[in-house]
Amino acid sequence: MSNAKYVLLAVSVALLPVGCSKKSAAPVVESVPESTAPRIYVTNEVSGDMTVIDSGTLKVIATVPLGKRPRGIHASPDHKTLYVALSGTPIAGPDVDESTLPPADHSADGIGVFDVAQNKLVRIIHGGSDPENFDISKDGKQLYISNEDVSEVSIVDTASGTVVKALKMGGQPEGVKVSPNGKLVYVTSEEDGTIAVLDPAAGKIITTFKVGHRPRNVAFTPDGTRAYINAENDGTVVVVDAVKHKPIRTISIGKPGIIKPMFVLLSPDASKLYVSTGRGHQVFTVDTATDKVLGSVEVGARPWGITLSPDNKSLYSANGPSNDVSVVNLATNTVTQKIPAGKGPWGLVAIER
Repeated sequence: MSNAKYVLLAVSVALLPVGCSKKSAAPVVESVPESTAPRIYVTNEVSGDMTVIDSGTLKVIATVPLGKRPRGIHASPDHKTLYVALSGTPIAGPDVDESTLPPADHSADGIGVFDVAQNKLVRIIHGGSDPENFDISKDGKQLYISNEDVSEVSIVDTASGTVVKALKMGGQPEGVKVSPNGKLVYVTSEEDGTIAVLDPAAGKIITTFKVGHRPRNVAFTPDGTRAYINAENDGTVVVVDAVKHKPIRTISIGKPGIIKPMFVLLSPDASKLYVSTGRGHQVFTVDTATDKVLGSVEVGARPWGITLSPDNKSLYSANGPSNDVSVVNLATNTVTQKIPAGKGPWGLVAIER
C-alpha cells in the first residue's frame, strides 16, 4: 500500500481502578505495516483484552489488556477516548447454573478509559455493579450504564468518575441508547421484556413499556421519532413510537429459537437496519421503508456486536465462539475476510485516525 508505513507499536497499559493501587501489565509489542485508514477496536470478553485492527490492511496491529470481561464499547463524541465496560461477574451462558459459579469480583467492575492517541488504557472509573453496556451523553460529560446483577441504571460523571445516581429498573438491564436529541435514554430489561425511559436531567425513569422477550439493544432514527429494539426470543425486531413510547409493529427476522436477533444497527440515513442473530450465524438487512427483510449474510459463529465503517461501505461483526471479526461488503452483501481477534469478541467500534 503506497501510504503504508512500517511502525513498531509498543502498548503499555496502566490499570488504575478507583480506590485501588496501581497495577502494571506487560507490554504487548506488535510489528506490522500500518495504514492511515480507520481503526477497528474489538472487546474480547473471555481473554480480557482489546484487539486493534487496521481497516486498510485488515491486520491486527495491537492487543491491549483491559481487565475482566470487557463488553460494551463506545467512543467519546470527539473520538479521542474509548470507554469499555468491565465486569468481575463470572460468565454464565444460557444453560449454566449460576449457583455453581465462583463469587463475583466486584473490584474488577468499572468503565475502562482508553486514550486513542496513546493506544492505552489510562484509568478505570466506577460504573456501578457489573456494568455490561452503556451510552454517552451528547456532550460527553455523563455515562448511562446498565448494572445487570442489581437491576439498576447508573448515571456517571465522566470527569470525576463518580456515580451521580443509580435507579432501579427491570431485571437484567443490558442495552442502553441515548435519543438523538440527548434528552432521553432507553434501557432494555432482558428479564422483564421492557424498556425503561430515563430522563437524565430529571434523574428519574419517566415510564416503562413492554416490547417482547429478551430485548438487548436499541437503535433510534436520526429524527428520534422511531426506535428499533430486538426481541431475541421472539425472532423479531419491535418498531417503537419513540415520542409516545409504545410499540407500533414487529418485524419478523426468522424462526424463534433459531434466528435470535441480538444487535440492531441503523445506517446513517436510517434506510437500512442491520440485525445480528447470535446462534443464527447471520446478519440480516431490513428495508425500513417497508419493514421487510432484504437479505442476510452468514458471518460466523454467534455474531454479536456489529458496526459500520466510517464510509458506510463495510460492516464488521464480532463472532464470539470463533474468535474472529467478519468484514462484510455491503454492496454485494458478502463476507470478504475474517480477521482473528482475542477470545470471545463481543463489541466493536470503527473510528477515523
